[in-house]
Amino acid sequence: MKTYNAILQKEEDGGYSVSVPSLPGCFSQGDDFENAIKNIQEAMELYLENENDKVFKIESKEEFMVPVTLKHKYA
Repeated sequence: MKTYNAILQKEEDGGYSVSVPSLPGCFSQGDDFENAIKNIQEAMELYLENENDKVFKIESKEEFMVPVTLKHKYA
């Protein structure tokens, strides 16, 4: 079992988009949080299944993401 970090972003029109930074190009979405997680798990399985045929090492890092708000005139 391996754990990956996923970034979920709430969309203005509802639902969530989700990506996995350590798996470039691995994206999904869902109408709610639970559905987005389920969909990204499926996308990750397909991604890794396809990458299994290539000589390619995915680097796993211990990292986490937090939202950071800027109070700046350019933000």
